[in-house]
Amino acid sequence: MTTTSAKDTALTAAALALGDDALVLSHRLGEWAGHAPVLEEEVALANIALDLLGQARVLLSMAGDEDELAFLREERAFRNLQLVEQPNGDFAHTIARQLFFSAHQYLLYGELASGDGPFAPLAGKAVKETAYHRDHAEQWTLRLGDGTDESHTRMQRAVDALWRYTGEMFQPVEGVDADWTGLETAWLEWTGEVLRRATLTVPEGPRTGAWAAGAGRQGLHTEPFGRMLAEMQHLHRSHPGATW
Repeated sequence: MTTTSAKDTALTAAALALGDDALVLSHRLGEWAGHAPVLEEEVALANIALDLLGQARVLLSMAGDEDELAFLREERAFRNLQLVEQPNGDFAHTIARQLFFSAHQYLLYGELASGDGPFAPLAGKAVKETAYHRDHAEQWTLRLGDGTDESHTRMQRAVDALWRYTGEMFQPVEGVDADWTGLETAWLEWTGEVLRRATLTVPEGPRTGAWAAGAGRQGLHTEPFGRMLAEMQHLHRSHPGATW
């Protein structure tokens, strides 16, 4: 009984961590609605946001009531990576964030899909979605990095600003059976190659967040997250129990 309870607790914690990643980034990408640089990107970012929202719904449902978990938890109860909560900034900033996260997600879900654990069914579907997310971010990184002087400068600035949040992605998550060291090595190789092809410099700074690697998983978030959460939860909290 104790073993089963421990497994259930670990599964819930893991589902929350992965689900919060997808939920928060989905909302961030949704903020581009009506503001994307071209109509094609309006559609592309919305589709990626919807893919992530679908993943979030499945994962949060594994941990409890998805609506309550999304709209009624306080800031410290969220377990998402600090990377995904970072503001959109300009388009280059959004692309750098997406490049880093989608490459991580693609590798993680690819590994989970090959096993028989509780996340294998979700990962089998999600890895196909994240392949598109990663390709989209890669193509824009190449286009901006190896484009005009202005686009190159903005892309490099975004990469430099977000690099310190990437180490947290590879801190082991209880309940997720993955080779975190192997994933990090593969991520660094792939990301580094994309940045070099985009004529961008791979940052040499530390890859830890605002406090320490793993802070987001512990419920410690950066200042912009509180404002984003208030916006995301406003309607639900204003009309408790309402249905559409």
